[in-house]
Amino acid sequence: MTGDSPPPGDDELLVGRNGCAATLWLNRPTKRNAVTYEMWQGITATCAELAADGDVRVLVVRGVGEHFCAGADVSGLVSVDPEAYATANEAASTALARFPKPTIAAISGSCVGGGAQLALACDVRVADDTSRFGITPARLGIVYPGFALDRAVRLLGPTVVKQLIYTAELVGAHTARHMGLVGEVQLRDRLNTRVDELVDAICSRSALTQHAAKEMVESIVSGGELDQALTARWTQLAATSGERDEGLSAFIERREPAFGWRP
Repeated sequence: MTGDSPPPGDDELLVGRNGCAATLWLNRPTKRNAVTYEMWQGITATCAELAADGDVRVLVVRGVGEHFCAGADVSGLVSVDPEAYATANEAASTALARFPKPTIAAISGSCVGGGAQLALACDVRVADDTSRFGITPARLGIVYPGFALDRAVRLLGPTVVKQLIYTAELVGAHTARHMGLVGEVQLRDRLNTRVDELVDAICSRSALTQHAAKEMVESIVSGGELDQALTARWTQLAATSGERDEGLSAFIERREPAFGWRP
């Protein structure tokens, strides 16, 4: 269970914890959770803290209120050094994309610009049927960051990315699913339940298998082929850690496995 409501507090980023899950809440609901320079910095620091927390098995990212994230806070861009802003923006997205544990973006309402960037940095993206997505730098006459463009093309393909950027159109949840922006679309009142189901499933499975899959998938996506040394290392670790033996024994004995490996 993740908890359907954010913890109390006025900070622009809030962290909730419930069992094996941590939830990073973007907390600017009156601005549709538009991300400030300070929030980009905070996302990086929060990811580092939660990555080191052995009790956290999965990270959920979501917005307070009706929206996930409407993008960067454009009004604040004029007061921040462009190079410093770009550095903070890339560091936050990279920290989320490289977070060593499974990540889930739980999306409602606006998921635009920097919001889409954050969502695409997550492993799993679940949206409700109110969601609208867009990559909109062409509305501002700015160039989409190269690191974000690279990730978007690898995940969505060049045709989809070109269409989204050329037009700066917003697309609905079902079109977004067809494009590959999200994996599932739920009714609004089902989103929290579905996120909890995913969290419970992840926390009941082998963390070793999940970590191995995350590294191996990223190896394929980044390099075009699987690093065989990486495969061998994880296969050996599965054999020596006891995870494989526990999984096979539980299957034969028709019981739930009690996986114990932690990174």
